[in-house]
Amino acid sequence: MTTESKAQHVTFGPHRIGAVEEVFIIAEAGVNHDGDVAVAHELIDMAADTGANAVKFQTFKPEALVTEAADTTPYQKKAGFAESQSEMLRRLTLPESAWVELRDHCSERGITFLSTPFDYDSARMLADIGVPGLKIGSGELTNTPYLAAIAEFGIPMIVSTGMGTREEVAAALEATAKAPATVLLHCVSAYPAPLDEANLLAIPSMRTEFGVEVGWSDHTPGSLTAIAATALGATLLEKHITTDKTRNGPDHSASLEKAEFEDYVRSVRGVSRALGDGHKRRMPSEEANAGLVRRSFHAVRDIAAGTVITAADIAILRPEGGLRPSAQVVGRPAGRDIKAGTPLVEQDLG
Repeated sequence: MTTESKAQHVTFGPHRIGAVEEVFIIAEAGVNHDGDVAVAHELIDMAADTGANAVKFQTFKPEALVTEAADTTPYQKKAGFAESQSEMLRRLTLPESAWVELRDHCSERGITFLSTPFDYDSARMLADIGVPGLKIGSGELTNTPYLAAIAEFGIPMIVSTGMGTREEVAAALEATAKAPATVLLHCVSAYPAPLDEANLLAIPSMRTEFGVEVGWSDHTPGSLTAIAATALGATLLEKHITTDKTRNGPDHSASLEKAEFEDYVRSVRGVSRALGDGHKRRMPSEEANAGLVRRSFHAVRDIAAGTVITAADIAILRPEGGLRPSAQVVGRPAGRDIKAGTPLVEQDLG
């Protein structure tokens, strides 16, 4: 199997990922539940209402992710988390019993349930409850033993490439070779990510170089880069969603609230429709205008049958209906009487 054919057969549950498919939009709930299962359920309802294809959480055991001494990142500190990463993560951890009920809630709402595991046991648990795909966060891009272990599960993978180089992406793809399919996410791991560092042209570049589907993990403000990414061929988008941007959590301020997310989905769907199939042709909506705004040859005075037509006899005028402007008319004899004001057709010429 070639890498290209592999890219053409990526599926997450009922969804096919590919250039001719609907852009797969993931509402990234992440840890925006703030450790509250009820808020997690609320995020599922919000995501389903917006028209997103999937809602994704993050599943982790703090002790399997960070040391007790690991400091929080600058953006996490800015969001009000001055304690260590382990303390922050403990506050954001959902009980293991939550995952099945969240999965079932997604099923009831008709939206695909996904989660990013940050350790092997969490990945195993998610696989056991039937997630259709496993998203791997950018922090694990260089954790190739972890990627290889997850690939053994036989579940399609989504690998985010924030902070990565092309060599690191290539090594990550090699590590996931045993997965049935891998989708790459171009990503800039900043919250929010600056527009001038989005580097969206990496999307078609990675697709060409690696022969897999490539999406955009969007940490930029608004929907501008999602629209551009879609136009550049991104087949999967991921964007944070929150119940309230002012909540105290690491990702809330860089997330979209419900109405904003609805607009995000609407914009992406709209630009997808606008892209079309690339085959240049006259569209149905143009038919009524085309004949009226295009020109053709018309007689500007009566022309008797047998008269050799001169430039003074004719003009190229609207509407269409006669011979096209590119036709050779001057110098040819009239095959019959032609009334002034009528379009010239081939039957008028001898």
